[in-house]
Formats: sequence, C-alpha cells, structure tokens
Amino acid sequence: MGTTDDRNDPRLTHGADDTPVPQAEVYLVLSEAERAEGFIRPLRFEYWHLPCMSRTTISQDIAETYSRNPYFYGSTYCCQCRMHRPVGADGEFEWTDGDKVGT
Repeated sequence: MGTTDDRNDPRLTHGADDTPVPQAEVYLVLSEAERAEGFIRPLRFEYWHLPCMSRTTISQDIAETYSRNPYFYGSTYCCQCRMHRPVGADGEFEWTDGDKVGT
C-alpha cells in the first residue's frame, strides 16, 4: 500500500465498500507542503472499527493528512472486515482516544 498526492492517479479507489476488497494500491494524501502547514487535530495512528472492534494502523502521511484536514476522507479501511467504510460523525470508526474518525 502506498500513497500519492496526485488526485488523478488512476490507482485511486473511491468510497465505501459493500463487500470485502483488498486495500487500495495507493491512497490519496495531502502534499508534504500542505501537511507541513500544521495540524488542527492530534496526530493519531490507530482507530477502532466499531462494528467489529478491530484496530487498524495507518501510515505517517495518512495520519498527518487526517490531522491537517479531518474531513479529507469520506471512508477508511478496516483490516479485519477488509472494507472501506464511512467516517465522520455518523461513521463507523473511532480513534483510540474515543474521538470519531473524520470529525
């Protein structure tokens, strides 16, 4: 699994899944320059998927993207369920500190 800041990268996938899928080949992140501008949320590397209560760990650049812009992603991946599922106030994920992912 890699990352890119190119929104036109043909390897990107979009949205939530209804059935299990492998992780995407690449995930979109903010550019290094944008992430270097600072974070508005804590830098966190693990979240819980509430339906299955499994933890997933994310890479540094994805964690920094969430910290810089918590609303950047509409869904994220659960390694146990093997699906991208919604984030946000009504989403299925919580950071390990209890905050909802994507808020």
